[in-house]
Amino acid sequence: MSKNIGILVGSLRKDSLNKIVAKKLAELFPADDTVTFIEIGDLPVYNEDLEENAPESYTRFRKEMKEQDAYVFITPEYNRGMPASLKNAIDVGSRPWGESVWPGKPVLVGSVSPAGISGALANHQIRQSLVFGDSPVMAQPELYIDASKTIGEDGQVVPGSIEFLQTVADAFVAFIDKNSK
Repeated sequence: MSKNIGILVGSLRKDSLNKIVAKKLAELFPADDTVTFIEIGDLPVYNEDLEENAPESYTRFRKEMKEQDAYVFITPEYNRGMPASLKNAIDVGSRPWGESVWPGKPVLVGSVSPAGISGALANHQIRQSLVFGDSPVMAQPELYIDASKTIGEDGQVVPGSIEFLQTVADAFVAFIDKNSK
């Protein structure tokens, strides 16, 4: 059965290493799945006072998220944590109270960094927030990407890493099938 998979990239930079990996991963899902990159850079910082008259970007984001069967988060690590853009998206998606987009939606979290621990701390912060939001988060295989070994000088994902990303994509499809409500 075809799936709608939403991808959120934590780096807003145009030439982001995270976007390179996310785009390659998106290509590896089954052809009948619909993969959508969900914009988070235009979301105002979450403020409960905005709920009464929510900004259009909050409404658009929540609608797009509700249309997905599962989510993929690909993130860099900033100062040993997740980027503010992703934390904000998680917060916007969790509100208003009782209308969260997260419950029951399977999630894959991956991190990409040229640093030695490949964004592991940001990866775990995202997992923590989403588990609290009642999303099943795939535990294995873990997706910690060392950008210096994964992205070649041509700016493309190297063949050995594509094989690993295919393993992750296949595992996530099986995880979605097992955990979808």
